[in-house]
Amino acid sequence: MAARSQYEELARQLSAIGAVKREMGRMLPQDCPPASAGVLTLLDRHGEMRMSQLAELLAIDMSVTSRHVAHVAERGWIERKPDPVDKRSRLLRLTPSGRELLAELAERYTQTLARYLDDWTDTDVGHLVELLARLRTSFGDCRIRAHHDSPATTRTPAAG
Repeated sequence: MAARSQYEELARQLSAIGAVKREMGRMLPQDCPPASAGVLTLLDRHGEMRMSQLAELLAIDMSVTSRHVAHVAERGWIERKPDPVDKRSRLLRLTPSGRELLAELAERYTQTLARYLDDWTDTDVGHLVELLARLRTSFGDCRIRAHHDSPATTRTPAAG
């Protein structure tokens, strides 16, 4: 098990990742904020779905999800079609235009990472990918955990 000082430094480094995420967000097109890119990415990864499922995957309120969906739908990146099982519901699906945008975003992300990490070796990048994937796996699905942990059992950084 790592020393407490290592966990403290890891917590500082993870907090600082916000700056990296903001810089990556700057390379997005003006009309595609990070939340819109997230909606498109989830629809690409999971296929068509109801807005309630999207809200759950995004771990945000339905009203916020609705605004994000309206934004991407207005730009033609997704379509909303009636759910054949429940006519009151709509299924969200990527359009060809949305897929084109995702391909463009992937290229921009790749170029940005390559530019910032140009002095890293392939091995360094591979280790980072492996460790970040391992970190995410260790945390599991935080949305599920948040629903099951009570305030009394939730650990805070000060609780050690």
